[in-house]
Amino acid sequence: MQRKRVNSSKLRSVGYDEATRTLEVEMSNGQVYQYVGVYPEVHRRFMAAPNPTSFFDDKIAEEYTPKPVK
Repeated sequence: MQRKRVNSSKLRSVGYDEATRTLEVEMSNGQVYQYVGVYPEVHRRFMAAPNPTSFFDDKIAEEYTPKPVK
């Protein structure tokens, strides 16, 4: 999955597969997690958020179960 860099101290990059509604997040420490069932609108708002870390903590980490990738 292709990921785009994000401007955040906690997150390094974010990818999204709309067909499977899978969000992939690479943390600044290199850990990668996938979150399944994320709607396209949530991804769009995440990428447009002025503070990606806050959006991630409030709307992703609290709502979806992470699956470690590596």
